[in-house]
Amino acid sequence: MKLQQLLTHLHPLVPFTEENPEITSIENDHRKVQKGSLFVCIKGYTVDGHHFAESAVKSGAVAVLAERPLELAVPVITVKDTLRAIAVLADVFYGQPTQQLHLIGITGTNGKTTTSHLIEKIFADHGQKTGLIGTMYTKIADKTIETKNTTPESLTLQKTFRQMVEEGVEMAVMEVSSHALDLGRVHRCDYDVAVFTNLTQDHLDYHKTMEEYKRAKSLLFSQLGNSFNLKKPKFAILNADDPASELFKKSTAAHVYTYGIDHPADIQAVNIEMTTTGTGFDLLVGKDKYPVHLQLLGKFSVYNVLAAISAALVSGIPVLEAIASIEKVNGVAGRFELVKAGQDFTVIVDYAHTPDSLENVLKTIEHFAKKKVFVVVGCGGDRDRTKRPLMAQIACRYATNPIFTSDNPRSEDPMAILKEMEAGVQGEDYLVIPDRKEAINYAVKQAETGDVVLIAGKGHETYQIIGNEVHDFDDRLVARGAIEER
Repeated sequence: MKLQQLLTHLHPLVPFTEENPEITSIENDHRKVQKGSLFVCIKGYTVDGHHFAESAVKSGAVAVLAERPLELAVPVITVKDTLRAIAVLADVFYGQPTQQLHLIGITGTNGKTTTSHLIEKIFADHGQKTGLIGTMYTKIADKTIETKNTTPESLTLQKTFRQMVEEGVEMAVMEVSSHALDLGRVHRCDYDVAVFTNLTQDHLDYHKTMEEYKRAKSLLFSQLGNSFNLKKPKFAILNADDPASELFKKSTAAHVYTYGIDHPADIQAVNIEMTTTGTGFDLLVGKDKYPVHLQLLGKFSVYNVLAAISAALVSGIPVLEAIASIEKVNGVAGRFELVKAGQDFTVIVDYAHTPDSLENVLKTIEHFAKKKVFVVVGCGGDRDRTKRPLMAQIACRYATNPIFTSDNPRSEDPMAILKEMEAGVQGEDYLVIPDRKEAINYAVKQAETGDVVLIAGKGHETYQIIGNEVHDFDDRLVARGAIEER
């Protein structure tokens, strides 16, 4: 694609350049530049891409997009915001792939990963070739690719969507983080369905206030657009039981479809019954009622299922098909995942890393726990510090044996994080075991017949970040090893 063809899609006041080289790729990492690349200078938190522009030219870049004038041997196009510009250029360069997909975006504090997998399962069972982008990995048809962020930056995102189109993918579902929305990573993504799970405290290290956090989430719904296309209708799927849905309803011009348990909704779960093996409820869709029998546990699982079925219904999949798919699902990695190694007590690994998600999981355990409940939990470093005492309080409120330990301390002192957790539970009974492996081993060795051990916070993760080093660490493997040593 020629440079001038790309530039016509930017702001009309972008400085004009007469040169028109062929652009063979767009890159924002100077190490990936090759002959014919357009290099885009991104000013990040720790690294400024402008410092690598000259290196990019030496590697073959034939043009540079920057936020300030640079003296280089190739044309330099200056714009006010390269993050905004690269989203536009990536969409154009890769042929506007999301317009060729049925794209479903999911935002919310908790439940995004499970809901996205449930939706992907429904569409795959319906006979469609599917794609998925999220916390655990990116999936393009039958191929799985490791990911770094819940929502990749815009260049990677559009390139991934192009790969999906070329592989014949018809429907893609993705987790959309508040960071991605606020930073414009999903600009130019043409969503057909936007799903909201819930809003509880998280990421206040970035957003500062819950109102700002909520505003960032609302962008997914406002970006559904203001036009109505009968061939490609837009839908907002909202949780009727979460107060934040009122703002999201006002933020969108799309059709609004609601789901819930405690409040009237377009699709609703009633008569919920939980056992140690699953969850049953009646699904109300308008005037019709359908029995549903899940292998999943917990009220939070019912919400995830309602959101997934809602997204399927507005996408044209019959309700009985959606229910049949959901009932086959026995879990998602690291989400209320049972670790079984022949023991006579229950061990659960869950990604719960917010106060609300930890409380939901522990409340679910209350339904079947007959004896002691151990919870091994910590808080991540370089993240929202205000939730640390709250996590500790919830652990002490619902567990008989709370154990505080390290999560991913990153650049922070693990003991300082633990002290902030302890500040919320002065006078309560708990143990502090800073080494996560030791904490898990202790809980497993102390557990007796009928007890429950919950290992919370990291779920599917196979690493632990301490300082600048990433160590191999999988809660599930550590727990299994501890069980086998007994």
